[in-house]
Parts: sequence; structure tokens; C-alpha cells
Amino acid sequence: MPRRSEGGLSRLELLGLAGGIVVLVLMIPFVHDAAAHLVGLVFNQRDEAGHVTAFSQMMRGIGITLGAIVVFVGSGWLILQTNLGKRLAFLVTGAATTGWMVIGSFLFVIYAPRGIRPANLEGLDALQIRIPAIALTLASATLFVMFVLALDRYERDEP
Repeated sequence: MPRRSEGGLSRLELLGLAGGIVVLVLMIPFVHDAAAHLVGLVFNQRDEAGHVTAFSQMMRGIGITLGAIVVFVGSGWLILQTNLGKRLAFLVTGAATTGWMVIGSFLFVIYAPRGIRPANLEGLDALQIRIPAIALTLASATLFVMFVLALDRYERDEP
């Protein structure tokens, strides 16, 4: 049974309620304009020529990546939590995510970027371009094994 605060709502329900209030407050025109201006300061900086700056592009990439992780992994966890419970859903989501990372990074190790390269281009050789993918494969494989062992232990501890 999930813990309840004195108000009778769980933490996830309080977070959803706070998010709903924020969305409603952002519908007020002057609050919306101020928030859009603040977001534009970070994500829409432009140089003298009118091009988006490198900092804004980097912040957009970070925001999109974090948003994608929260949406895709979080929605899977949320659905699993409704059926399996909090702990088992975390273990299943962790095993699935790290297993997906093992497959993706291993495929990058095998099929690293190829293509026509200029003869005078000096850069990374075939092994050096794969080192980050090899490291990610080993790290995610280690985490995957840890999640599978935790699932096994969880299964054995259940009455």
C-alpha cells in the first residue's frame, strides 16, 4: 500500500496536482508571456546574423534528450507500476531499458558510421570511433545483469 501524506494524497498524486496547477497558471496571458520570455532566453538566443547560438542548440538538445527519457521510460514505468507495484515495476523497467541500451550500443559497435570520407581528413580510426559505444555496451550490460539478479532475488523473496 503506498504511503499517504496527511492530506490523503500520495507523492505522485501531489506531483500531478502541482503540474496541473502550473499548467493552469501558465494559461494566464501575462504569466504565459513571462514564461515564454524566460524560455526564449535559454533556447532562442541569436547572434548578430540572426542564427541560433551554439549554446541554445546545446540546451535544446539536452532538453529534448531529457524529455524523451522522461516520456518514454517514465510512461513505461507508470504503466508497469499500475499492474506490478512500485518495486517490481522499477526492476522490470530498469532491466528493459538497460537491455535496450546493450542492443543499441552493440549495434553501434558493429555498424559504426561509415561512408565516403575525403582522403585528406584526419580523425579517428575505426577502433577509436567505437570506444564510447564499447564502454556504453559494457556499462549497460553490467547494469542489465544487476537488474536481472535483483529481479531473481525479488522473485525468491516473495511468499
